[in-house]
Amino acid sequence: MALTHFDAHGDAHMVDVSDKAVTARVAVACGHISMKRETFDIISEGKARKGDVLSVARLAGIMGAKKTADLIPLCHPLPISKVAIELTLDPDLPGVRIEATVKTTGQTGVEMEALTAVSIAALTVYDMTKAVDKAMQIGGIRVIVKDGGKSGRYEAQ
Repeated sequence: MALTHFDAHGDAHMVDVSDKAVTARVAVACGHISMKRETFDIISEGKARKGDVLSVARLAGIMGAKKTADLIPLCHPLPISKVAIELTLDPDLPGVRIEATVKTTGQTGVEMEALTAVSIAALTVYDMTKAVDKAMQIGGIRVIVKDGGKSGRYEAQ
């Protein structure tokens, strides 16, 4: 299978989606940020100096999804109809699990918007708590569901 963001000469280009059907599309991405127990406790007890870490990270993730075309050079700007972000405290990490669902009706999918939402939410958690834990790790960011369009449905195993 050929990469779609390169033309016959190997030059990067924006994919022409003008002939694609307009369909309902959804993507779900997930990831996590792991941290020291002390940092986890600060977040879970609502004691972060910068405020409610999870609420701010949720808003940042939503904003990130809406700005994806400004951040990723070959992404199409899309009329996003929904961005939902769940941030779940996981004491077993310890850390925060993040899941973003993005929806649109259009000619191309929203996988990049979902991945960006998760990434920005995780980076925001880091930013808000880095004063107490610079060793936090962001990882596992991936698409777990993609539906709509010619390629149909994808679900990660």
